[in-house]
Amino acid sequence: MNDDPIRVPVWYDFASTLCYVAHRVMDRVAPTLDEIGVTLAWQPLDLSQLLAPYRRGEALPEERRANAKRVAEDLGVTVTAPALWHDFRSVAAAAIALAGTAHEASWRERVFSALFEERRDAPAAAEVCSWSRELGWPIEEPALTLGREKLSTRTEIAREAMVSGVPTFMLGEWPFGGIQTDETMIHLLRRYANKHREGAMK
Repeated sequence: MNDDPIRVPVWYDFASTLCYVAHRVMDRVAPTLDEIGVTLAWQPLDLSQLLAPYRRGEALPEERRANAKRVAEDLGVTVTAPALWHDFRSVAAAAIALAGTAHEASWRERVFSALFEERRDAPAAAEVCSWSRELGWPIEEPALTLGREKLSTRTEIAREAMVSGVPTFMLGEWPFGGIQTDETMIHLLRRYANKHREGAMK
């Protein structure tokens, strides 16, 4: 049996309240994921490019905000869904620029905290660069430009993989959308890991 960690990509958008909730839930279960040998690979996409109803800068339908609030409360996460669907492509581009480095997870934590706990507005590219310098992880605008191009390409890759929303956990070729309780996510990922190691899933 191969005991190497199994990589599970997680498609997300910083603008999504449910992705913030997923970030908090999966952080809680991280020690158990280590035990079962699963590594989450967070992959930013641009939901506005993927799905037409999510238009940058426009108001979110009240029913979507209410649903996000209900899910967050059910999962023990305190958050208020923003009234607008903000354009967070620059912070996503920075996450892509930091992919594979020791700073990637810290950047994701910093951004989610700033947006959903400190209630900060979507930062422009110059402010993203400033944030990165303050945190000791300098990212300059050329890297952000390249990151935005990669973000668009990755979004199309997600579309081809049948991703239809965020967060989406890719269990091999199968997308699992949404976020559930700690126990449900652990059970789901443990079962996937076991089947993957048995060769029953691609």
